[in-house]
Amino acid sequence: MGNVQILLRQHVGAPCQAIVKAGDAVEKGTLIATPTGLGANIFSSVYGVVEEVTDDRIIIKPDEEQKEEFVPIKEGTKLEMVKEAGIVGMGGAGFPTGIKLNINLAETPMGEMDPEINPELPEGFKLEHSYILINAAECEPGLEHNIQQLEEQTDKVIRGVKYCMEITHADKAIFAIKKKHHKAIKILDAALKSEPDISMHMMADIYPMGEERAVVRECLGVNLTTTQLPSAARSVVVNLETVAKVAEAIDERKPCITKNVTVRGKLVGGNEAHVFMDVPVGVSVGELIEKAGGIDGEYGEIIMGGAFTGKSTELDAPITKTTGGILVTMEFPDLHGAKTGLLVCACGGSEERMREIASKMNANVISVCRCKQAIENKPGAPLKCLRPGNCPGQVKNNMQFKKDGCEYIIIGNCSDCSNTVMASGPKMGLKVFHQTDHVMRTIGHPLYRTLKISKEVSQDIDF
Repeated sequence: MGNVQILLRQHVGAPCQAIVKAGDAVEKGTLIATPTGLGANIFSSVYGVVEEVTDDRIIIKPDEEQKEEFVPIKEGTKLEMVKEAGIVGMGGAGFPTGIKLNINLAETPMGEMDPEINPELPEGFKLEHSYILINAAECEPGLEHNIQQLEEQTDKVIRGVKYCMEITHADKAIFAIKKKHHKAIKILDAALKSEPDISMHMMADIYPMGEERAVVRECLGVNLTTTQLPSAARSVVVNLETVAKVAEAIDERKPCITKNVTVRGKLVGGNEAHVFMDVPVGVSVGELIEKAGGIDGEYGEIIMGGAFTGKSTELDAPITKTTGGILVTMEFPDLHGAKTGLLVCACGGSEERMREIASKMNANVISVCRCKQAIENKPGAPLKCLRPGNCPGQVKNNMQFKKDGCEYIIIGNCSDCSNTVMASGPKMGLKVFHQTDHVMRTIGHPLYRTLKISKEVSQDIDF
C-alpha cells in the first residue's frame, strides 16, 4: 500500500482542521481532523505515521502490517454515535448524516405542495406517515457496489434503517430500488417478511431515479420544489451504504474509515465491474485500478464518481468518503474543431465539466443552453431540476443551436431529457453526443438517446 492521502474536505461544508502533525503515529480510527463548521469528523483509515500535513490533506505512510482492529468511537446516544463516527452521505452528496438525522419526523408538519408541479394532488393533501427513504437505486449507470452490499449484508442494512427510523421517529421506511435488480429484490423481500413497517418501491431503470427529490416523488407521489428538502414530505432520504455505516457506528462503535467502490472500464481482462468493499479512505485511484487489473492500453480519461456527475481525476488522487466509482474510459472522438453547442442539465455535468469534455473532443464551442427545467436557486449555486427525470421538451434549445450554426451538440441530460432532445435535434441536422458516451461505449451500456422503456413501472414484485 502506498501513502494514504486523507483530504480535509470530504463532505458538504467547510474543510476540517487537522489535529495531528508530522511524525505522529496513528491507528485505524484515530481522530485526525475535526469540523470547523458544517462538517464531520475525519479518522485515520490505516495504522501508520503522519508524513505531512498540508492545507488540504493529511498524508500518512502506512505500516507494512495492518491489523483489523480499530479505535472505537465514544459511546453515547444513537444520534451522538452517528455524529461521532463522521458519517456523511456515501452516495456522493456528502451531507453530514448526524445533521440530516437530527429531526423528529413525527412532529414535522407536511410542507406546502406547489400545485403547479403537483396538479394531481387534492387541495390540502397530507401524508399520513413519516418515512425513511433508502436510496438503493444505484443511480449512476455501471456502478454495482450498492446492490452488492444489499445482497451480501442485508441484515446490517436493515439494522441501519431501523436505527435511522428510531433516531428520526419515522414510522415507516421504503427501499427505493430499480426493478431490474431481481436477485437483490428477492433477498430483501425475504428479509422484510418480519418487518411490517419497511417496504420496497420498484423504479424504472432510467437516470436519475436516485436523485433525492426523485426518490421522494417516486415513493410518496409528491413533487418538491427546487428549494424544498425531503422533510417537507415528512421524510429523510438516506443512501443504502450510509445506513450500513449507521449500523456499524452503533453496533460496532466503528468510525467511518472505509468506502465501497466500483472500478470499471478499459481494464486488462475486460470491462466488467470490479466491486471493492471496505477500501480505506485515502487510498489512491491508481492503486484500485491496478487491483482491478490495470489500464488496457491508451485511454480517454479517468472519472471519479459516476458517468453523469463524476469528475475527471488522476492516478494519484485519493478516494474519499463519497467516492463511489472509478471509471477508465476509451479515447474520445475527434470533432476536428466543428462548431458545437452544449446543453447543460441540472442532472448531469456542470458547464465547466461539459466544456472540459468538449475540449477533449476537439470541439469548438459556440453556443451554450440550459435545459428548460434547470433552476438556479441563487447565483453561482449548482443547478436544480424542476422535475428530476421528467422532462417536457427541448425543441427551443435545439432551435437555438441550429440558429447559432452548430453542427454538433453535446448534451448532459437525464434519460427523459435526452429522449426529448432526440425528438427534434436530428431532424434539424444536429449530430448528438452525450457527455457519457465514452463511458457507456467502454462498459457496453446503451447510449443515452431515445428512451426505449416506459417511465411507469408496476409495483408488483414478479420473480
